[in-house]
Amino acid sequence: MKAICELCFHRCRLDEGQTGACRARANRGGVIVPLNYGRITALALDPIEKKPLRRFHPGSLILSVGSFGCNLHCPFCQNAGIAAVGAETDTRDCSPEQLVQQALRLRDRGNIGVAYTYNEPLVGYEYLRDCAVLVHRAGMVNVLVTNGTIAETPWRALLPLMDAVNIDLKGFTEGWYRRLGGDLETVKRSIALAAEQCHLEVTTLVVPGENDSEAEMRALSGWLASVSPEIPLHVSRFFPRHRMQDRPPTPVDTVYRLAQAAREQLKYVYTGNC
Repeated sequence: MKAICELCFHRCRLDEGQTGACRARANRGGVIVPLNYGRITALALDPIEKKPLRRFHPGSLILSVGSFGCNLHCPFCQNAGIAAVGAETDTRDCSPEQLVQQALRLRDRGNIGVAYTYNEPLVGYEYLRDCAVLVHRAGMVNVLVTNGTIAETPWRALLPLMDAVNIDLKGFTEGWYRRLGGDLETVKRSIALAAEQCHLEVTTLVVPGENDSEAEMRALSGWLASVSPEIPLHVSRFFPRHRMQDRPPTPVDTVYRLAQAAREQLKYVYTGNC
């Protein structure tokens, strides 16, 4: 029996036993199930600034958790070892209850909650949702680091559980997003909705020869300012990774120049990886 996954714009139509484009959701008995529920690949206590979040509880630490799978296929992915793989990857089991217990144990070290990050957390939507409910009950915060590629209905349902979100806005042209397997308008909608619900910051990785023009950065920052000029933007430097190791790193001067262009319309612009 076929089943359609309605989590993102791909709307994968899957035969029995087939796995979707994200490698983390599959048809089992005519129902879409998350293959990565409670299976984690990474767990670390990180500075909040590493997410990156610069204007949300600065100086604090947060327990960061990742699983496997992603619904994009960015050739420059720095976490391809977990994002670009499926259920065959090495994981360890961690129920929502166990994750929250670990977060609480780390409170005396400065932990303020849980960050869902490293791979694309939204492809494990059910685990993220269940953990987030328990984190709030424990009096701690939820942070999500995401590509923002999610359908409107599940996104609206999840946002009340999030205290802060960083969304990757990978560029500002449909052509670039199509090459990454994504959809610009979907991400723009996710950003606009998140800005209404929680603390939001946005990150753009500048890839040489792809999204590094001042014209594109002005278009991107101008649109972001139309949502709110108070949204922090992180302009980040590319380094050769994954299937894009033939490119040089982004020149530092390019990052600074594009950040300065973004500051024409946005109040808070930060540079990263420089």
